[in-house]
Amino acid sequence: MADKRWKTVILDTLVMTAGFGTLSMMGVAKPDIISHFGISNSAYDLQHVAYVFGLFVAFLLGHTKLYEGSFKRSVAIALSWAAIPQLLIPYVGNWYLVVALRFIQGFVVSLVPLFSTQIARFFVAERPFAKGIILSGIFWGGVFGSISARYLVEAVGWKMGFVVTAIIMYAVLLLWWLLVEDFEIIHEKTGSDVNIWKMPFTWVLGLTFFPALWVIFTIVGFSASLGYDLGWTKDQVSNLSTTLNVSKALWSIAMGFVGFQLSKKNTTPRGLFKAIVQVMMISYTIAFIGLILYSKAMLAGNYAMALASVVLVGALQGTGPAFWTSAPATYPKRIYPKASFALGLISNSANAIAPSVTEALASISEKLALAELTLMPLLGILTLVTVSRMRLPVEELGE
Repeated sequence: MADKRWKTVILDTLVMTAGFGTLSMMGVAKPDIISHFGISNSAYDLQHVAYVFGLFVAFLLGHTKLYEGSFKRSVAIALSWAAIPQLLIPYVGNWYLVVALRFIQGFVVSLVPLFSTQIARFFVAERPFAKGIILSGIFWGGVFGSISARYLVEAVGWKMGFVVTAIIMYAVLLLWWLLVEDFEIIHEKTGSDVNIWKMPFTWVLGLTFFPALWVIFTIVGFSASLGYDLGWTKDQVSNLSTTLNVSKALWSIAMGFVGFQLSKKNTTPRGLFKAIVQVMMISYTIAFIGLILYSKAMLAGNYAMALASVVLVGALQGTGPAFWTSAPATYPKRIYPKASFALGLISNSANAIAPSVTEALASISEKLALAELTLMPLLGILTLVTVSRMRLPVEELGE
């Protein structure tokens, strides 16, 4: 049974890698897409804005009946948000339809809370480690996706590249479907009188992950912009992004393992939550040091220091495995699936505003923008201190 659970974790990771990695095609094929649709760079950037906003809106779907019932069907729906638009994008004639399809592709992030529900059934103390492995798939996808996308564009052209990557998503889904056990995602009626949104705990807990996502969704584009302004080559900027992605993947797994070790000491709800808070605080502290070094490096134009600093900045993703296992640890069983989506919606609101705010600050002063990013981990720690002193929903409502 234990081996089967961990095999499922690996299969989940492959689904995450395929679901997020194949979306790299849009960035790699940028010159071909701009030429094909006859659009400007600013019009091209609209698709990314739409995608990021879709990541935020995706969590609203968890409060509908769409993801109730069969777990396998729910995962297939979540992956299809990415795969079907991927098939359509090369063949729609209007650029603004592509932008709309990119918005829909953002819904693929629904995989994250869905897999959290599955992991909660399999494990208790091991949840952060399992979740850390699964979440690392997002960043492995970023690394391997961009490499394979470049190869596909050269080998078969950008249009067929989109088609092939959509087929890859469904091929991985088929493998996963054949090997993973199904179960019912049920929101019991006994929980219908409980409003997750009226709980102060939900809002404060959701905001503990907000600062991490603020930086994660900003720093890649911000680094590229600053890097090119400093005269760095395309390969240097790409290497910085790849290093950050690998770092985030490794920190996700490493801090997930730390969470597992801490959780073993006390598997009560309060004990599990204490471990979650500790892991997130450690991750934020390491990232804070990394962001101080990163700021110094970018202001001085020191590429070697910048490359070293993003290894530490990647520790921000170490908060992810802990955060995404917090709902099963702190909410009654009957409501934690919906709680996961609520927490995701609150935390991922950073996606919708962080890049624009940072860009606006950078237009005033690069130092101001870097200071904003550097202070985010401290905001995360402050929020964690606050939530650690609150009563857990499971303590108030019972199992």
